[in-house]
Amino acid sequence: MNSTTTAPTTGPPPARSGPQPAPYAEALRAQASRDWVRLNVPGHAADTASFGPLTSLLGPEALRLDFPPLLDGIDLGPTAPLGEALSLAAEAWGARRTWFLTNGASQGNQIASLVTPALGRVLVVQRSVHSSVIDGLVLSGLEAAFVQPSVDEEQGIAHGVTAEDLAKALAEHPDAAAAYVVSPSYFGAVADVRALAETAHAAGVPLIVDEAWGSHFGFHPALPGNALSQGADLVTSSTHKLAGSLTQSAMLHLGHGPFADRLEPLVDRAFRLVQSTSASALLMASLDLARATLVAGHDAIGASVEAADTVRRVIRRLGRYAIVSDSFGLFPDIAAADPLRIAIDTRSGGISGHEARRLLSRDHQIMVEVATDSAIVAVVGAGAVPDTDRFIEALHCLPTPLVDAGPDDRSRLRLPAPGPARLTAREAFLCPSRSVPAGEAVGMISADTLAAYPPGIPNVLPGEVITAEVVDFLQRTATAPSGHVRGALDHAVSRLRVVDPAPRLSH
Repeated sequence: MNSTTTAPTTGPPPARSGPQPAPYAEALRAQASRDWVRLNVPGHAADTASFGPLTSLLGPEALRLDFPPLLDGIDLGPTAPLGEALSLAAEAWGARRTWFLTNGASQGNQIASLVTPALGRVLVVQRSVHSSVIDGLVLSGLEAAFVQPSVDEEQGIAHGVTAEDLAKALAEHPDAAAAYVVSPSYFGAVADVRALAETAHAAGVPLIVDEAWGSHFGFHPALPGNALSQGADLVTSSTHKLAGSLTQSAMLHLGHGPFADRLEPLVDRAFRLVQSTSASALLMASLDLARATLVAGHDAIGASVEAADTVRRVIRRLGRYAIVSDSFGLFPDIAAADPLRIAIDTRSGGISGHEARRLLSRDHQIMVEVATDSAIVAVVGAGAVPDTDRFIEALHCLPTPLVDAGPDDRSRLRLPAPGPARLTAREAFLCPSRSVPAGEAVGMISADTLAAYPPGIPNVLPGEVITAEVVDFLQRTATAPSGHVRGALDHAVSRLRVVDPAPRLSH
């Protein structure tokens, strides 16, 4: 039911005024309005009386809308509303074809990783990709050649890669399958995707972009253009992040470039491997509605941008904190910044990012998206207008426990360089392994992906040598307020899983 379109290659079409159709969501609503005796799954059967706790939590309408797949008039048939919704989404993002995903952008990254072995032997990939890309490498078994991103040493955050660095990596791997990059970063740094696409195409490979954080790009003049409009061939879009769909819903977009004919059947087959046969109608309806809202949302998105600009403007004027994006011009890999991302250097204001996030939540009921040792990142959804005064006031009410800390402050967490790779991700993942104390793991090969979360960029990959610096970083992250290490065997990261048998390696 995933239909194609002949959308232009210039990105999303101009915004349209007035309500936009949402054929899948409308068909689902019509289906729910009928008086059904439901003797099929889901087991709650929309029986709001018998399933009172679920009804109390979600409301009766959510149960009524919760239909299974493969229903005539919704997702079956050549003119089914689902196919029309997918066509409208492809048109909106400027894609040749779009797939609705119900397991997040992680599913899109896994699909993209699964298709690449049909194109070559090595995936040239930005080292600061999301851990789901590494999960995809475990599934595909493909060898990876990593391109190191630029790193803001002061902030301890990774940005992107330049076209020059990508070209060098591709030249070193003539058997490359594809180039895989991230744009924008967690902190809103936007890469020069056009230059990266031209570089990849010149080397004869497609450009895959994890645009999880840029699903709203291209829908307002104040926003950067999306990756498809810049020549990307396959794009993962985490629509729930800033584009307004429900959590865990996302899209995968195929571009119109020179690799479209080759990629489309591969993606379609990989999609069927990892998409649930019981995909949530609620999640897919939210994707349909998010697209309709974005297309008609010029004024609302403009208000969101103005709200975010106001926060940055006032913070600069008050002088306690610095804005992270103000230093983006120092990095050659950054071409633009997402205006809906507000990255704040909290250490410049006397408090760590982890502690700021904890106190904002506990004392002020304000949630921010990302915290690192040095910063927090607040995001404004496209079309949302938060209470900016409340946020600014709460931020400036925070204590200053680090007020006397200097630039050599030993409490500051520095982003560690990864250890060298000795095995592919799949080889290490499938090898016999054992759990050892973290201190003993130094110099051994990791069997797991370990990522300080948020933001979820792996600090250790399966097949990489574990270093003392990485262990220290992960353990200190785990003990920080709201700190968490994805993939760790225990919360404190006291033990690590290593390849066994494995000789101790130089580090």
